[in-house]
Amino acid sequence: MKTLIVYYSRTQQTEKIAKAIQKDLNCDIEEITAEKKYDGIIGYIKGGFDAGANRVCEINKVTKNPENYDLVIIGTPVWAATMATPIYSYLKEYGNQIKNLASFCTCGSSGYEKTLNKIAKTTGKTPIATMYLTKDEMENPEEKINNFENKINNR
Repeated sequence: MKTLIVYYSRTQQTEKIAKAIQKDLNCDIEEITAEKKYDGIIGYIKGGFDAGANRVCEINKVTKNPENYDLVIIGTPVWAATMATPIYSYLKEYGNQIKNLASFCTCGSSGYEKTLNKIAKTTGKTPIATMYLTKDEMENPEEKINNFENKINNR
């Protein structure tokens, strides 16, 4: 199964998980970057405001077409109880090209359920696997990552 991981990471926490999954599944990966920067405390506030308002932003050109993959895994941090604005923008543009979906998110402690549901709703796909990692779980994510990958591999 040809797999692509698409992720956005403001603080490299989501990136850490995306790269661990990529290594285990030996698949392609695409980092989404935004024209608008969400750095620092001001970026954190702007990001939460944009996400909560369902805004889209300009994302930099992607290099991998999701239509060419059997499975696309979406990874995002939770911003204001939803996905990060750059991932929402990606899904608004490319979500209809995703054949099969899996998704994961990283968060402080809450908002993950709404985030994972919104990813599914935005793409119109029922995910074959989902995973969330809270700040505390990020210290030892291996078990949750293994369970997530097993769901993907055993579908």
